[in-house]
Amino acid sequence: MTTPRRNRVDLHCHTTRSDGVLAPAELYAAARGYGMRLVAITDHDTLAGYRELRSAGLGARPSAAGPELVPGVEINAAAPEIPDLWEGELHILGFGVDPDDEAFEATLERQRTLRRERFSRIADRLRTLGMPVDDALHEALPTDVSSAGRPHLARALVLAGHASSVDDAMQRVLARGAPAYEPRAGLGPREAIEAIGRAGGLAALAHFPAAPEREGLIRELMGCGLRGLEVHYRGFDPATVEAMSAFADRLGLVATGGSDYHGDTLTYAEAEQLTCVPDAVGVRFLATLAGVPARDRR
Repeated sequence: MTTPRRNRVDLHCHTTRSDGVLAPAELYAAARGYGMRLVAITDHDTLAGYRELRSAGLGARPSAAGPELVPGVEINAAAPEIPDLWEGELHILGFGVDPDDEAFEATLERQRTLRRERFSRIADRLRTLGMPVDDALHEALPTDVSSAGRPHLARALVLAGHASSVDDAMQRVLARGAPAYEPRAGLGPREAIEAIGRAGGLAALAHFPAAPEREGLIRELMGCGLRGLEVHYRGFDPATVEAMSAFADRLGLVATGGSDYHGDTLTYAEAEQLTCVPDAVGVRFLATLAGVPARDRR
């Protein structure tokens, strides 16, 4: 969705610490160059990128040095028991979590371990299918990756000549129902939401345009502590944004939004040109974070 003004809020983006293509410092520099004011790095199952930038003294407040940073994480919660979910998952964003919470970090480490095991199983399947990627992984999976995932394997498939693009690799080889698919293990939605709450965070449901038609499910998640809904997502058309916004308002969920930038097909600037998160959404989001008790945002 093209925006008539420069976007300044991005509450969903990824670095090389999970499955993005830009290192944390590179992503922050790109955000600064674009004029961003509020950014949450939401790497999968890791806060490593946020910690690096915090250690460098970046992101305490919006300034000429760059945008304000909010600690964030994305947890791909396995939900095979819930019917009609894409890949049997719900993606839960955790904002404002304590980056030094040892219990939460232990939970994320368990998630990362399960990711590595799934990664190995998929690599084994690819060998069996005659599409080995071992020689390409040194380039597709840098040593500084904290949380490996299928996008790394998709990039390796492209490098090895087994796929024409990351999207081709994901849909034809790695997606649910495709030959190399392996189901996800780990936290379910309730467990993910509750873990985020215990770490002082605000849990929001990511890129789920079916939310207005699944009110019973959303209310069930709210009973576990869900507080937000990603309304202003780069892939949503205006009608979807309007429906999601009205739904969030009616249920009292705080709206979030972002580019979900990974970098395989777009530069950061190009992704932001297709993202429109109103400044008022950022203001309300920060006010919600500030107004909820630090250790229990439910």
